Amino acid sequence: MKSEQEQTREEALVLDLPGLALDCILECLPPSGLFSMACVCSSLRERCSGDFLWERHVKQKWGGLIGRTAHREWEMHVSSRKGLSDLSPASWGRPGSVLHNGERKSYVPSDTMMSWYVALETGKFWFPAQVYNRENGHAGFMLSCYDAQLCYDSKTDTFQARYPPLGRSEAATESGIPWDRVRAPPVNTPPHDLHVSDCLQDLRPGDNIEIQWKLNQEFPYGWWYGVIGHQESCDQNSSFCRCPESDAVVLEFNQFPQGSEWWGMTLDRRNHREAGNNTYGFYGGIRKLQNEKEISTWKQHWPSEVFW
Repeated sequence: MKSEQEQTREEALVLDLPGLALDCILECLPPSGLFSMACVCSSLRERCSGDFLWERHVKQKWGGLIGRTAHREWEMHVSSRKGLSDLSPASWGRPGSVLHNGERKSYVPSDTMMSWYVALETGKFWFPAQVYNRENGHAGFMLSCYDAQLCYDSKTDTFQARYPPLGRSEAATESGIPWDRVRAPPVNTPPHDLHVSDCLQDLRPGDNIEIQWKLNQEFPYGWWYGVIGHQESCDQNSSFCRCPESDAVVLEFNQFPQGSEWWGMTLDRRNHREAGNNTYGFYGGIRKLQNEKEISTWKQHWPSEVFW
């Protein structure tokens, strides 16, 4: 064990470095190392908690999962606390430099990027996201994406989810969810609200889409993946295809066998709101997928027997 005098001398040597050199060193540290440095003394805590150091770490690990809604909820969470965050989780190196109730702890302002990162990393903050779910139903293979509140477990590198109640049932929970099953909500539409479709006039055969779907009116919407198909009267020859000019838009869901009541539906591009019934569910708003990563993510969850 180092004596307090030896530790003080090491701290002084670090702080004697030129500011630019010290910043270069800090920029090379991983989050856990940066956190440990912040626990050394008040001077390093102030320097190591700078947003310019933590923005990169937040973006690298959480940028693909944390959407605007999650960040807005974090801001509301911070404003309600208006104080300092305790940044002394056991998994983040040695304790900090501020003595509190007999224990050494480290504190930084709650509205910093460092506090945001650590709250996510330690699972202290539940945030809104979406989870891909795959199951075999009575009508065939089911793949959907549902809204949930997520909490990260750094020990297993997985997530715990709390789903909104389905009708009169209690909220469901799930643990051990890997990263490839979660995503940031692509739109800000709450799960019980109809998404306003702004792409209906642009839909063409072959386009990839997501559409809201729910089993009945008491359930929240989830999202299904599908493609835009041709009408029965079309010979599917691109030179003579008039499907884009028609008010009827054909949706195909290849997770179900062709001919199934679930395999496809037709909607009116001029006046689409919500369509369906209590037997086969209700279809809501549509969003056109422009990003190849979104499309490939849907497909990687489908079984190998589903052909495209």
